[in-house]
Amino acid sequence: MAAVVRRMGPVWWGLTPALDLQMHCLPEATENLSCSDDLPELNILLVGGGDGRHILKTICQASRWPHRKLKFFIIESDLELLARHMLFLSLALEHPEQMGLQEKSELFLELFGNSLIRNKTASYLQEKSELFIRYVTDPDYQQSNVPLLNLSSIKFKERDKLEDIFKFWRNADPKLFPIDKYWDEKNRQNLGRRYDSRKGAYDWDLSMKLHDRGAGVINSREYNYWREKGVAFMNREGVYDIPNKTLASQMVVPQSSGKVLARGYWGDITASPYIAFGIETEEESLLQTANGVHVKSAQDIAQHNMISLFHELAYGKIYSVPASGQAESELAKTDSDYKTNEEQTVVETTEREAEDGDTNQSKCNRLITLNNVEIHFLPLSWVNELHCRFNNFFNLLYFSCSMVHFLKPEYKFIAASKATLVLELTKFMVDLQTEKLQDYVTIVAKLAQEAGFTPTETIDWKTDYIAKFERAHDSVEVQTGQ
Repeated sequence: MAAVVRRMGPVWWGLTPALDLQMHCLPEATENLSCSDDLPELNILLVGGGDGRHILKTICQASRWPHRKLKFFIIESDLELLARHMLFLSLALEHPEQMGLQEKSELFLELFGNSLIRNKTASYLQEKSELFIRYVTDPDYQQSNVPLLNLSSIKFKERDKLEDIFKFWRNADPKLFPIDKYWDEKNRQNLGRRYDSRKGAYDWDLSMKLHDRGAGVINSREYNYWREKGVAFMNREGVYDIPNKTLASQMVVPQSSGKVLARGYWGDITASPYIAFGIETEEESLLQTANGVHVKSAQDIAQHNMISLFHELAYGKIYSVPASGQAESELAKTDSDYKTNEEQTVVETTEREAEDGDTNQSKCNRLITLNNVEIHFLPLSWVNELHCRFNNFFNLLYFSCSMVHFLKPEYKFIAASKATLVLELTKFMVDLQTEKLQDYVTIVAKLAQEAGFTPTETIDWKTDYIAKFERAHDSVEVQTGQ
């Protein structure tokens, strides 16, 4: 299994567009869900989701599906990824009166995919980092403010490391993380002798790989600028000159004195953050072409998609594109417009911190409350122990290509009857040649089969960016006879 792809460093953004996981859950998997308080529960395991895109899209579009409780269980390779999950979740749940759709979508994309951010965005990150430090050090406080987030399985050692990450984010000194330097060094290492003619290398990767594989909406201007500077989203006029510390992580690297733990940028510099939110959309007008060229950019599509998702999260209904001449940034709603039913309400969180004198945190803690969503962070060490902790439990299991090597035969025991398995494929991994894309599909299909899953349809390595499998009948018999 050495040929399984193992990407170096954290997966800051994934290799597939964001998925509404309820859409990809096979109907048979939802027929006999377990219930709690007469409400069916859909239990979802994500191993290596990385950027939280699937969680975000799934909870934002929950009102499209039958009333269920969504329970996510997340395992990541790096604690920095869990920290980013907390950041994006907190941002998504910002009260609409406190942050409009346009501002929220811009902040999200900037923190999600930019190496450099604006001063305003950096201030927001520092403010939230202070709050997150209290979340990981005071479980009671965290539960009273964000009850949908469950950190109970995270060990004290990991909480301490998360606290260190948030303290690093909180520090305003830009010299602590010179990402422009790290980005250029990684570019030089990746391109080697091609560095001096790197624009040609960028164009080749874009046209001969990303475009050929279905990401034709990404234009050369935005892709080349991201490849050069690491800045993918510039949604307003502004100065992008502050390092995005959420993209920092630590890795053991060899040096003359031996192996040392070094902080740097160890993520993707070729596939781009556009894949997650910028190449697909329900709004077909954004995919129009003129003379064979896309009219809108991947940035335009990503901005629209984020506004749509955040609108649906707050209002509980599908977003409609503004009439001609009206910009999306002009959208405004009154309190009476927000969805206020038992599934989802816009409320003000507890005023407990105000009673403690934390008036500033009280002000920034007004959140959209999702009563039927739970998000559980699990330690990485559990990835090989899940069969000891869960039995016929998960209705949908998702593995990224960076962590699919953890898919073992024991996983048949944790999957519920008719469970769906979704595997991320390497279609948009620029560094892989065609034969490697084909080999990867063969390898992961074998892993799935050994774990008790059968494919639901033929996997086409040229067009598919995910592969879906169903738990086989004989797996149920093995589990019940255990």
